[in-house]
Amino acid sequence: MSDFLKIDIAAQILAALALFAVLQLGLLSALISGLLVFELVHMVALKLNRLGIRHQAGKAVGLILLAVIIAVAITFGVIGLVALLTGRSESVVALLQKMAEVIDGARTHFPPWAWEYLPANAVELEAAASGWLRAHAGQVQEISRNVGTFLAHTLAGMIIGGLIAFGAEKAGVEFRPLTQALTERAHLFAGAFRRIVFAQIRISALNTTLTAIYLAVILPALGINLPLTKTMITLTFVVGLLPVLGNLISNTFIVVVSMSVSVLTAAGSLVFLILIHKLEYFVNARIIGVRIRARAWELLLAMLVMDAGFGIPGLIAAPIYYAYLKDELSARKLI
Repeated sequence: MSDFLKIDIAAQILAALALFAVLQLGLLSALISGLLVFELVHMVALKLNRLGIRHQAGKAVGLILLAVIIAVAITFGVIGLVALLTGRSESVVALLQKMAEVIDGARTHFPPWAWEYLPANAVELEAAASGWLRAHAGQVQEISRNVGTFLAHTLAGMIIGGLIAFGAEKAGVEFRPLTQALTERAHLFAGAFRRIVFAQIRISALNTTLTAIYLAVILPALGINLPLTKTMITLTFVVGLLPVLGNLISNTFIVVVSMSVSVLTAAGSLVFLILIHKLEYFVNARIIGVRIRARAWELLLAMLVMDAGFGIPGLIAAPIYYAYLKDELSARKLI
């Protein structure tokens, strides 16, 4: 066996172990955020390079722009959270009152024996929520830790991705054989990620269109006007950038808001949630399959296996991992 073949096999084994460790250690958010920053920095640098700005300077501008956008997003997020907790019209107390009104309106649709299990007003709802929090304090703390870890991993991934993007492709740097082989693996994976991201934008746009038709056309045609329609449509596109999971988040929000109108409307929204959720599996497989030259059943099988092995993170990573595997095999003219 030649030295080149040994190095190539070693690089593939290390790449496979790294991708397995990402899912096993819960580092998928760091990987995706890092790759996203890396690709955005290079995209900005290429645009500026066409305007006569050196590539390295363009990457610096891209990093600064991303840092400003992230800082502004965090600032508005904190302001929004403070307004939610302290504001009058959109405060937590007002939300509890609204939820109590929804439940009170829904009581008439439930049999009498179920009324005793439903809170009648905001005070009872708040008391029930407090009791639930006390009874499940351990789980709430665990969720808080998981959210904190997720945010920390995402931020760390962004920083690492920015540093790699700024320091990559420096002239005069010679790599050793194993480093060169690993770099090629990284480029293949980044290319697979880039194709999946653009495909996911198309999928999110399709989901948003279907949601807009349901909220702004079908429901008003039936004489039903939900509050926060524009917000829900915007939310659908933003969270829809997350495969499958984003669709669940946006449509769950739709179901909750639908409860403010009637239980029947909420049931209709729930049916919509289920249909779109199932449809997205096939839409993902079709749109992403075209990008990575894979049949729909191949991608569906990959998503099913990864979901069974790693849960939601595996489901999100499946299109990226499978696209990378196809690129590796294609590069060696095996498929």
